[in-house]
Amino acid sequence: MIRHIVFFSVPDRANLERVRSGLSILTEIPHARHLEIGTSVKSDLYDTSVDLIVYGEFDDEAALAAYRAHPLYQESIARVKPLRELRIAADYDVAHAVTRPV
Repeated sequence: MIRHIVFFSVPDRANLERVRSGLSILTEIPHARHLEIGTSVKSDLYDTSVDLIVYGEFDDEAALAAYRAHPLYQESIARVKPLRELRIAADYDVAHAVTRPV
């Protein structure tokens, strides 16, 4: 399983709901096992620049690639990109994740 996590910052707070709405259309893409859009509670002591988070779980890299190729993904980019500042994404294979001290 592949976990897909993307962090966004929205410099103009007036645009936060527009960005959340633009990201929410991603939940209609059928290739994810699970997909959610979260709002940061900004509890980190060192950095509170992240406003919104996309978290997804995909069966494999092919499912993630199909998600990214979907027209709604492109629509989301068109709606969100002009309003966001930071975008940091990471994907990892759960089978290779460290779950105990090494």
